[in-house]
Amino acid sequence: MQATTAGRVEPGPQGLPTVGRSVRKGEVLSWVVPSTAPLERSVQSAQLAELRSSRALAEKRLARLRELSDTVPKKEIEAAEGELASLAARAGAVSAGLTGREALVAPVAGVIAAAHVVAGQVVDARELIYEIVDPGRLSVEALSFDPELGANVGGATLAIGNERVPLRFLGAARTLREQALPLSFAARGAVLAKLAVGQPVKVYVQTLSKVEGIAVPAASLMKNPSNQTIVWVKTAPEKFEPRIVSVLPLDGVSVAVTSGLKAGDRVATQGASLINQVR
Repeated sequence: MQATTAGRVEPGPQGLPTVGRSVRKGEVLSWVVPSTAPLERSVQSAQLAELRSSRALAEKRLARLRELSDTVPKKEIEAAEGELASLAARAGAVSAGLTGREALVAPVAGVIAAAHVVAGQVVDARELIYEIVDPGRLSVEALSFDPELGANVGGATLAIGNERVPLRFLGAARTLREQALPLSFAARGAVLAKLAVGQPVKVYVQTLSKVEGIAVPAASLMKNPSNQTIVWVKTAPEKFEPRIVSVLPLDGVSVAVTSGLKAGDRVATQGASLINQVR
C-alpha cells in the first residue's frame, strides 16, 4: 500500500496496524493528512472565503428572484439556481482540500507482512507504507539455468518439509537474470502458512519429455574406485553386487537408470554408503 499524497500518518479506526495482524478487504488501516505549504494553505483559505461570500450573495439573489417569480422569467431563476449550486460545489471542493484526509484502504484480505510507518510520521507520495500478504495464496519463483526448460514444463511441486504442494505454472520470463531463466508458479493451500515471503524453497519440475529407464532414489548412487557410477544390487542374502549404471536426473529426489539394470533387480536404497565401504 502506498500514499498518493505527501502528509502525516494518523491511526485508523482500530489503531495503527502491526505486523501479523489480519485485515479485511476494504478496511481503513490509517489516514494520511495532506501536508501543504503555509502560503498555499493561505491562498486556499482566501479562495474558500471568497467562494462562501459569493454563495451567500447568490442565495440572497435567488431568494429575491423566487419572490418575484410572477414577473421574472423562469430562465433567470434557473440560472441563479445553477450559479448557487456551482458555488456550493466549488466551496465544498476547496474545503475538502483544506480539511480532507486520504484513507489507506486494504486492497485485499490477508496479514500485515510489513509496516514501515509509525503514528505521526510524515511520508512522501508513492512511499511504501504497508505490505499485505494472503498466506493461502503465494507466488513462487524458480530459477532455471536451462533456457529451454521454460517451454518444457509439464508440472511442478513445492517441497515444504515432508509435504509436497502442487504448483500451477504461470510462465517463463524472456530475459535472463544472473544467467538464469525465472519461472513463475502459483500455489494455494493451508500448508503455505508455514512459509514467509522471500524464503528460499525447493521446486521440483516435471518436464513434458519422457525418459525410458528405472526410477531409483538418488541416494542409491555410489562411486567405485574407478570413479564410475554404481548401484548395489542384492543377489542373495547378505550378498550385494555392484552394477555400473548410466543415469539421468528425474525429479530432484530420484534418478532414471537408463542402462545397467534389468527388471527384477533389487537395488539397495538405504545404507548404500555403508555397503560401499565394504572391501
